[in-house]
Amino acid sequence: MKILLLGHKGMLGNDLLKKLSGEHEVTGMDKEEIDIVSAKDCKNAVAEVNPEIVINAAAFTNVDGCETARDACFAVNAEAVKNICEACRGRNIKIIHFSTDYVFDGTATKPYEENDKCNPISAYGASKLAGERYLQTLSDNYLLIRTSWLYGVNGKNFVRTILEKSNAKQFIQDTMAKAGATQEHPAILTVVDDQVGSPTFTKDLAAAVDLLISQNQNGVFHVTNRGHCSWYEFAIRILKEAGVDNVEVKPIKTSQLQSPAMRPAYSVLSMQKFISLTGKTPQPWQLALQEYLKNIKNIQ
Repeated sequence: MKILLLGHKGMLGNDLLKKLSGEHEVTGMDKEEIDIVSAKDCKNAVAEVNPEIVINAAAFTNVDGCETARDACFAVNAEAVKNICEACRGRNIKIIHFSTDYVFDGTATKPYEENDKCNPISAYGASKLAGERYLQTLSDNYLLIRTSWLYGVNGKNFVRTILEKSNAKQFIQDTMAKAGATQEHPAILTVVDDQVGSPTFTKDLAAAVDLLISQNQNGVFHVTNRGHCSWYEFAIRILKEAGVDNVEVKPIKTSQLQSPAMRPAYSVLSMQKFISLTGKTPQPWQLALQEYLKNIKNIQ
């Protein structure tokens, strides 16, 4: 199939391009080729490529930044979706768009299902929900995929941040040792333990998208790796799998960070719909993390 992939240089877009290019004719466009906030650019791109599927993997994902750059946030996460839908109107083009667990308020006590009420508590979540509504209103041929806690080989993410910080601490300790200094306690990282979700490897998400396309699925799907944890538990596992044993991770509460944006305390997404309709179950987040660490080790 002919596919127009928007945001192909991003973390998710990179894995989508790799996964889909084997069986499909994929044209990737990023900010150098298209401004998705421009309705004209979107119409020109669709007319030029004449795709059967448009995948929108572009987004404004800086959650705290969205609070101060609200207009830009809504332009990319909402108005751009409207532009894409209008560019595809009357052409029988399927639109695949990605949303987030942050459309929910985090007050649930069980995994969120696709039809549960959305109630975002941040500008980022509100902008993504606005994008969802444009998609569902303006298109009758779409896949809306909500996911969470993404990390991948190509881009900044939580796993890479934890590894970089632990390496920086190791460097400081090595420098002190060479200078004859000592440190009584190991290096310390603080990570919140009161936000719970499902870490998701973009390579696995790309494979799930490929499966949904092959089965011609439509509608709203929740797709993450299996299982859930807190950011604190995730950090502990990252360091363990990476063989880092000289860094102490201390749990803190979200309130101690004083971040501009509020985060949902519990944003685990139910994948029963995906599993029942596709017949496939995503791998546990622990195994996905192991695979990711092997991938970046091979690259390095």
